[in-house]
Amino acid sequence: MPPSLPQLEQRRAELYAELAEVGDFRRGSLSPTYRRCGKANCACADPSHPGHGPRYMWTRSVDGKTEGRQVAPGPELDKVNREVANYKQFLAQVGQIVEVNEAICEARPVSPLAEGEPPEGAGGEKRGSSVRSRRSSRRD
Repeated sequence: MPPSLPQLEQRRAELYAELAEVGDFRRGSLSPTYRRCGKANCACADPSHPGHGPRYMWTRSVDGKTEGRQVAPGPELDKVNREVANYKQFLAQVGQIVEVNEAICEARPVSPLAEGEPPEGAGGEKRGSSVRSRRSSRRD
């Protein structure tokens, strides 16, 4: 049996409260990267060596372009990692809120006097003559 309208509204209120507790967040992802320094006598010159690193890149898409910034290991990396995780939590909660709101819309009864709806027969159509008025030209 599907949940009742009051149960759905209660669930929505709970989700809104959880959403308020998400905290700081930022979109994007963190990726470890490795690179070779280019020195012939360095260990990274060996093909089996992964390279120097890891270094961490935080990337995100802005207006269809990827932006990136290097993040220092330690407290900065921990902070950015936590904020990216909070963003994923934010998206999941927003998705749940949308689902519950859609269920509320389906469960709410239809009322002919619902707020914002025109009375029956009004249709929101423009009334009046179908003949266009003509501007008379003035002759001086």
